[in-house]
Amino acid sequence: MWSPEDIVHRRTRSLMAATAVTLVLALALAACGSSSKTGAQTNATGGGSPGATTLRLGYFPNVTHAPAIIGAQSGSFAAKLGSNVTLQLKTFNSGTEATTALLAGSIDASFVGPNPAINAYQKTNRGIRIVAGTASGGADLVVKPSISGAADLKGKKIATPQLGNTQDVALRYWLNNNGLHETKDGGDVTIVPEDNSTTLTAFQSGAIDGAWVPEPYASRLVAEGDGKILVNEASLWPNGQFVTTLLMVKKTFLDAHSDVVKNLISGLSDAIDLIKSDPTKAETEVNDGLKTLSGKALKPDILASSFKHVTFTLDPIKSSLQTDADRGKSLGFLKSSDLGQIFDLTLLNQVLRAAGKPAISS
Repeated sequence: MWSPEDIVHRRTRSLMAATAVTLVLALALAACGSSSKTGAQTNATGGGSPGATTLRLGYFPNVTHAPAIIGAQSGSFAAKLGSNVTLQLKTFNSGTEATTALLAGSIDASFVGPNPAINAYQKTNRGIRIVAGTASGGADLVVKPSISGAADLKGKKIATPQLGNTQDVALRYWLNNNGLHETKDGGDVTIVPEDNSTTLTAFQSGAIDGAWVPEPYASRLVAEGDGKILVNEASLWPNGQFVTTLLMVKKTFLDAHSDVVKNLISGLSDAIDLIKSDPTKAETEVNDGLKTLSGKALKPDILASSFKHVTFTLDPIKSSLQTDADRGKSLGFLKSSDLGQIFDLTLLNQVLRAAGKPAISS
């Protein structure tokens, strides 16, 4: 028989033992949690499984954003990001809209043109990073058939997607080089910034005489508006290479979720590979995406023409971005042309090396 004292002692020892076990388990769980967090940070640059995260991603319904359309609309981005990442997609009609959304905190990353990316970099006090390229080329000045040269643009109205966007800067710089200037500056050409969606109608009606626009709008102005290409922008750049679309990410998001960004770049790489290996399938997926976004698919011949004018590449063509910055500053759209640390190609190069492709100088 146990004495009352013995019973008390045994119960006390049992309680202490149970407490000790609980403490050991708690410490073990805490260690696992700490290890998991560290592992996620390590895997962020090594390609591990991302933690529970929401990525708010912007892109445009343009052919120059074709890899983004493929990744977003086909679900391949979401698959690459994994079940722990919620992908929220937002579409914009211009880089200015995307930059405004980023500044307002409603998106974490976006596919944009070079000038909006530079603007975002400066307006966020260097708070964004360009982590990959997407497209080169695919922008033209399309005009009425009666216009055969720069001199014929005097007194004419030329549209661009938006004031200060990539094509707007390209037009103004080209006009200046040809001795022409906007009417509000005492010149003789009226520049009309307007949404790409209304440019075709304005061109057909004669409200404008031309437009400097990205694909597919350039091809549509030719095919559906009886226009002609006066300037293929690629002809103005060394080797015809200039960046049209980039992937920019908030630095705070990149620092906290670089694993997510790396997987996004990997998905972008897959989309570009699809365009190169199976252009027919890629064009179909892009057209399906455009129909979903705008309610109307492109005619097959216009889509094919658009694709021929664009080179899809992960290379952000850094030298052309610096030229864009210099031009933007000269036109008064930028306070500085210093790009500082705007590029962070670390994750891109990891994706390229893993695929057996050459890295891009950072």
